[in-house]
Amino acid sequence: MRRSRYQIMVYIAMLAAQAVVISILEGAIPSPLSFAPGAKLGLANLISVIAIFTLPFSKSIQVVLIRIVLTALIGGNMSTFFYSLAGGLLSYFAMLWSKKLGPNKVSIIGISVLGGVMHNVGQLSVAALFARSFSVMNYLPVLSFSGILAGFVVGFLGNFLLERISVLQMYHKELVANTDQKDWLSNHK
Repeated sequence: MRRSRYQIMVYIAMLAAQAVVISILEGAIPSPLSFAPGAKLGLANLISVIAIFTLPFSKSIQVVLIRIVLTALIGGNMSTFFYSLAGGLLSYFAMLWSKKLGPNKVSIIGISVLGGVMHNVGQLSVAALFARSFSVMNYLPVLSFSGILAGFVVGFLGNFLLERISVLQMYHKELVANTDQKDWLSNHK
């Protein structure tokens, strides 16, 4: 069954709204990654993972961009917007690229781990531009470790939800049926 344009728009809006709410809630609680000041789990990236596996590129990028813009408008400022934009887009494109390797070479968790690390690389790159110094990149090993942990948690949750929520499974199967993308969920059953 092919979804109508309006059903897709509602699905995109729901994913983006969930990501914004998760991001705002996560900002209100202390980070479990206290060894890395400024690091957080990035649970809103869970929605990016779900979007990548249930929507084509032109729609999944919309979810990511809507989340970044709305989160910055609601709870941030221009600098947080640039940090989020760089981290979010670098993470998104890295996950999209690694997804092309296929389910036999990389897992959803592995894709998310790469996304977590690249999110930190993007944000540190913006910090280096703002500071006009690449010495902030010395913080990359610590943030990479936190990105690996956060990416694992997000990937695990994404995999869990994709395998157990029927609506997500339907969108994934539609994506596979209507594009040249591989089925990531059938390998687990």
